[in-house]
Amino acid sequence: MREIDLHVHTTASDGTERPRETVELAAKAGLRAIAITDHDTVLGCREAIEAGQELGVEVVPGIEFGTKFGIAVHMLGYYLDLEAPALTAMTRSIVEDRDQRNEKTVKLMQENGINVTYEEMKQRFGEVIGRPHFAHILMEAGLAEDVQDAFSRLLGKGMKYHQYRHTLEIEEVIECIVNSGGVAVLAHPFQYKKNDAELRELIEHCMKFGLKGMECRYSGYTAEQVAYLEALAEEYGLIKTGGSDFHGENKPRIKIGRGIDDNLEVPYSWLEELKKVKNT
Repeated sequence: MREIDLHVHTTASDGTERPRETVELAAKAGLRAIAITDHDTVLGCREAIEAGQELGVEVVPGIEFGTKFGIAVHMLGYYLDLEAPALTAMTRSIVEDRDQRNEKTVKLMQENGINVTYEEMKQRFGEVIGRPHFAHILMEAGLAEDVQDAFSRLLGKGMKYHQYRHTLEIEEVIECIVNSGGVAVLAHPFQYKKNDAELRELIEHCMKFGLKGMECRYSGYTAEQVAYLEALAEEYGLIKTGGSDFHGENKPRIKIGRGIDDNLEVPYSWLEELKKVKNT
C-alpha cells in the first residue's frame, strides 16, 4: 500500500522543492507521512513539520549522512532531537568542510571563465550547496546538457571540477544518530554493489554501534531485490523502511511516494514499527 515515503530531499540540501512545497506534493499524492532526510542537515525539518501540521501530513524529522565503510555508504537517521549537541556539532563540521571544498570548486570555475561566486550561489540555491547546484551552473554555461552529463564528465570522481571531501566514519555517524535520540537505518543497500557476504558484514558491523533498520524498498528496486532485503532485515531483527529518494527536478524520474514508474509502495505499518524502536 502506497502510504508513506521515508526518504525525501528538499532545497535544504540538493532537492529542488522547498520543505513546504515538498509536503504539499506529499499531500496531493495522498501520502499519510513523509520523512525529510536532507544530506547532512536538518535545516528543512521545522518548516516541513509546520506545513505537515497544516496539511494533515505526518512529517518525520530525519537526515541522510554520507559515511565510509571501505566505500561510500549512506546512513539515514529518523526522529532526531534537532537541538542535540552531537547532531549540531557533526552537521556544523560537515558544513565547514563542504564550504572549503565548494570554494575551491568555484575558484576553479572562475579560472576557466565561468562567471560565478560562492555567495551568489548561496543566495540563489540556499546555504547548503552541493554538486547538483554546480551542475546547474555548468549547464547554464553551456558545458553540460543536463545534471547527469555534468556529473559524469565534469563533477564525478577524477573529473575536472571534482573536489575531495572528508568523509565521516560509519561508526561515528551511527553513534551521533543514537546520541541525538534518533534511529539509524542503512540506506539503499544495493547501491553499494556488495554480494551477500559483504552486505552481511556491513550490517553486522553497523549493528554493533546501534543500527536498527534497513531501507528495503527504494526507487528502481525489483520485486526480487525487495524480497531479499526484507528477508535479510527480518533475519537480523532490523526494522524495514522504504523511500523514493525524491529530489524534485534533480532526479525527475523519481516521484514522491511513487518512486520510478510507480514501483514504490511503503505501508504506514512500517512507520509504526519505526516509532516503536524510537520509543524503546
